[in-house]
Amino acid sequence: MIATLQCTVIDCPEPAALAGFYREILGGEVDDSDPDWVWLAPPAGARFAFQRVYGEYRPPRWPDPEHPQQFHLDFDVPGIEDMAAAQERVLALGATLLHDSGGERSGFRVYADPAGKPFCLCYGQG
Repeated sequence: MIATLQCTVIDCPEPAALAGFYREILGGEVDDSDPDWVWLAPPAGARFAFQRVYGEYRPPRWPDPEHPQQFHLDFDVPGIEDMAAAQERVLALGATLLHDSGGERSGFRVYADPAGKPFCLCYGQG
């Protein structure tokens, strides 16, 4: 092993807003003392850093290869019965549904966060 994961850095136009979006999903504390580099420390797992992009920001367009997703995050929900409630919450926070793998009892759903980056809510995928 060479190193351990310190954090995942996500480029975005509004770091504090995007950190707040992911805090609602994961919990934890946000440090927005530097508005260009905002930290999220969830109660479990690695930290996230949200870095301001100056100039033209080009969000990914899943699954368009002309605008690749750059990265995405998968979040496990406790049970398949929790998918609907989880979807309702992320949509209320500003996410957009991009793909549902099969209806009410699907194993994963793809969303875009408020900055246009894809993430998935998953059950039984990992």
